[in-house]
Amino acid sequence: MATHSSSPDTSVYDKVTEAKHVDEALSDNSKEALDYDPEYTPAEQKKIIHRVDMRLISTCGILYCISLMDRTNLSAAAIAGMNVELRLNVGFRYSTIALVFFITYVLFQPPMTVLCRKIGPRPFLAGICFAWGGVMIGFGFPTQWTSMIPLRLILGVLEAGFFPGCVYLISTWYVRYDLQKRYSVFYLIGCLASACAGILAFGLMQMDGINGYRGWRWIFIMEGILTCVLGAGGYFLLVDFPDRAHRTALWFLNEKECAFILRRINKDRDDAAVESFNFKKWVSNGLDLKIWGFAMIFFCLTTVSYAIAYFLPIILRNGMGFSVGASQCLVAPPYAFAGIVMFGTAWLADKYRVRGPILIGNAVLGLIGLPMMGYASSSGVRYLGVFFVTASANANIPACMAYQANNIRGQWKRAFCSATLVGFGGIGGISGSLVFRSQDAPTYRPGIFAAIACNLLIIVIVICNTIYFRAANKKVDRGEKVLEGLPGFKYTI
Repeated sequence: MATHSSSPDTSVYDKVTEAKHVDEALSDNSKEALDYDPEYTPAEQKKIIHRVDMRLISTCGILYCISLMDRTNLSAAAIAGMNVELRLNVGFRYSTIALVFFITYVLFQPPMTVLCRKIGPRPFLAGICFAWGGVMIGFGFPTQWTSMIPLRLILGVLEAGFFPGCVYLISTWYVRYDLQKRYSVFYLIGCLASACAGILAFGLMQMDGINGYRGWRWIFIMEGILTCVLGAGGYFLLVDFPDRAHRTALWFLNEKECAFILRRINKDRDDAAVESFNFKKWVSNGLDLKIWGFAMIFFCLTTVSYAIAYFLPIILRNGMGFSVGASQCLVAPPYAFAGIVMFGTAWLADKYRVRGPILIGNAVLGLIGLPMMGYASSSGVRYLGVFFVTASANANIPACMAYQANNIRGQWKRAFCSATLVGFGGIGGISGSLVFRSQDAPTYRPGIFAAIACNLLIIVIVICNTIYFRAANKKVDRGEKVLEGLPGFKYTI
């Protein structure tokens, strides 16, 4: 049975349809067409978009920052005494705890993305953030390793709605060739979390013995409290979807400014209007093969990025011989380098309106770094390889999100694609949690081979997509084909 979402504010859509003849005269998505607006000069438009950036990207990025920190602090706690106290070094106990999170994380993403649209991103995203903070505090108290499993399963349910919800929300606010820089800044803030997580964990370890709790327990307890605080603040700072943001976000945008955002989106891809939800139509988006190609690219990327996130401190400690403190702190520089590569490639991608070549270039960087990690005899060279691999996988994540967002249309298709993309990312998390096995130390070569295969598969999929996209775009130019239900729409290569 189809359910119906609340209809958008009619006064906003009245504003959107003003000067319709102007929009038709400027039907292309060139920069000149997008910059023209009957109510605002280009300078005024930049100020409005900058306010969106500051409110939307900053808030989502900070919350994602704490999400990544909470998701990946397992490895920091592991070398801080958790593995010894809970006997996680026996068999596959640590890997089991790492991967069970992704079972519920994957299964709950499609319904969670629909709920994000239905409930609204402010109460939904802030609420689940606050709730997983409470779960994170609970990680500080188990006395048996089996108690960690239900906590990780619950954490997976709560976080299932966050990342795809943010990806979907951001995509509704920007035109196609503004997206990768925004996704990069959003994800870059998360990378800063990954970079600082080890240093923060090392600091929290120094609380060892306070109130009788070991240092690894304080990592979970204190980071859980921080998550609850940020989740509560997120309710007041997050914004709604653009068609109703003027009603729900105080001191943000007024009705006229929201109408400008919607006009701009309609000029670019004509999907600002929200259709009534229909389950059959929503599921039928799965018949589009390119959606699964995007998802498979994301699977390959997250396999590598999660493997690095979960095991880098352990690799630095057991594989390269660094001390516990050094292993915690040496996590930071590779993620800082990844941030530079990420934003630099995003700037190039948006400026020149390309996506596939960026994905291939970053994958090649990973193919250079992985053999260095696995085969170099010097710890310094192996650590340099970590820089390349970390930058490759993390810089390609916003590139893949923009690649997907640029080549689809429609609000519910966008929601479906966000769920499938991040869902496959969760499956990549499962494989990533098994890639670097303790018995493969110190070289971890089976994991190196798996990561090389992932980068090669990314290159193959992008090449296949490029061949298809070029052929489809030529048919559009000849008037033989309509893509994504919009005359004149062309794929971004």
